Amino acid sequence: MDADLLPGGITWRYYAPSAGSIWTAPNAIQHICQSTGPGGECVGPDWSANVDLKPADVLSDVAACNLRSISWVIPTGANSDHAKVNDGGGPSWVSAIVNAIGNSSTCDNNAGYWRNTAIVIAWDDWGGWYDHDRPTVLAQPEGDYQYGFRAPLVFVSAYTPVGYINNERHDFGSVLRFLEHNFGIREGALNFADSRAANDLTGFYDLTRAPRAYQNINAPKSATCFLDDKRKATDPDDDGDDH
Repeated sequence: MDADLLPGGITWRYYAPSAGSIWTAPNAIQHICQSTGPGGECVGPDWSANVDLKPADVLSDVAACNLRSISWVIPTGANSDHAKVNDGGGPSWVSAIVNAIGNSSTCDNNAGYWRNTAIVIAWDDWGGWYDHDRPTVLAQPEGDYQYGFRAPLVFVSAYTPVGYINNERHDFGSVLRFLEHNFGIREGALNFADSRAANDLTGFYDLTRAPRAYQNINAPKSATCFLDDKRKATDPDDDGDDH
């Protein structure tokens, strides 16, 4: 979502392990990056204010009641689920973020983040494993931008029933449409993935329901492990080889 489309007062932050990879979307948006030149660095004011190159800072921001209206969080390679580069920390990493939000109690005038935050967990691809469901081939003029094998998507909120499964066809454009729907932007405004998506994820929650109490997720690694991790951060995938 281009930050310039966001209504006034809507804040954002993009957490990623490095500045120049395919995983750091703001570096591809010229007016956000404002590069010093070919092979240079992003120095734009929006970049400096909103791009955080230490993903674990999201845990500190939640604890400090400094979570932005919209946050994108990219894991390091070690804390991803990508084959060969992870150390098994991926599930604990996700759990740490969800637990931080779910157990938040002092933020937003002591209401906590859990009652007004939706967490969308998505994987970039299917991992190279077998899928019995053939990808849908879209009609022209979609061209080469077609569906591949299915990738997981998990929607976490206080207004989503326990164990709920939504069998609509979703794609990454659905996430964009959710942001547009949630923040009063015309759905499909970017005229790409959001325009061709069939839904906006609103089927995953019901705001007429009473919010569910949060249930803590037990995981091998705690938030402290990620906050104290001094290893050099690597990207979750350099896209240089197949899964």
